[in-house]
Order: sequence, then C-alpha cells, then structure tokens
Amino acid sequence: VQLQASGGGLVQAGDSLRLSCAASGRPFSTNHLAWFRQAPGKEREFVAWITSRGDLRSYGDSVRGRFTISRDNTKNTAYLQMNNLKPEDTAMYYCTKSRDFASRGQGTQVTVSS
Repeated sequence: VQLQASGGGLVQAGDSLRLSCAASGRPFSTNHLAWFRQAPGKEREFVAWITSRGDLRSYGDSVRGRFTISRDNTKNTAYLQMNNLKPEDTAMYYCTKSRDFASRGQGTQVTVSS
C-alpha cells in the first residue's frame, strides 16, 4: 500500500487541524497504521497508531489527550485530528504502515505559530 498525507497548514496555537492519509494499492483494511512527525534537527517522534480494524489505538506522550487517530476503511483513508495545537507540534507529519517509518509516503507540513 502507498500512503500520502495531506491536510497540513499554518495555524495558531490552540487551533485544530485534521490530517488525512490516503492509501492506494494493497487492501488498506489489512494494515495497521501510524503517524510520525519530524521537525528539522530533531529526532523522529511517534505520534499515534491504530489497528487495521480501528479497535485499538495508542498515542505518544506529548499528544495524548489532544490528538485522535481514526480510519475509514471504506474510504481507504486514515485521519489524525489534532486539537489544542502547540508550537512544539510544528513538524512534517507522515503516515506509515504499522510503525514502519520506511513505508511513509509524502508528508504534510504542520506549522503552529505562538
């Protein structure tokens, strides 16, 4: 499956954004999915993960309680709802198969101004 993230943008602290991850290729519904982010000069950071059926989720400590991962297997799309954004959320965001960062496709930039 090939993945492409979209929906990023420039927002102010406290705003919300919803990222989308569109999949093509192998049946989307058989893959667990994850979101990672990476800011310039910083380590890659795990953001969120969801099972293939959407029945289990996990989150990174820095986003838990503010971000929600979901998916719609009928649309071959996963989502990352980001609320109460902070400047430290500024990064390029990628969706991946399970937690395999090498499987990422095109990312989407999120920039949060203070």
